[in-house]
Amino acid sequence: MGQQEVYDFLKKNKGKWFTSREISEALGISIGSVTMSLKKLRKSGIIDFESTGKKNTFRYRFKE
Repeated sequence: MGQQEVYDFLKKNKGKWFTSREISEALGISIGSVTMSLKKLRKSGIIDFESTGKKNTFRYRFKE
């Protein structure tokens, strides 16, 4: 499990924002794996992210 599953999840749920914890729970993948996958997807520029206002907490969605 990894980056492709996270990418597919976000693509399937276009327009909705998710925290890494929500993605982890939905896919049954460890939070660490989801965090690393999101980091790689952020660098590639294919997902949007924004701060939730809490320390080190972001929301992610598929870039439209």
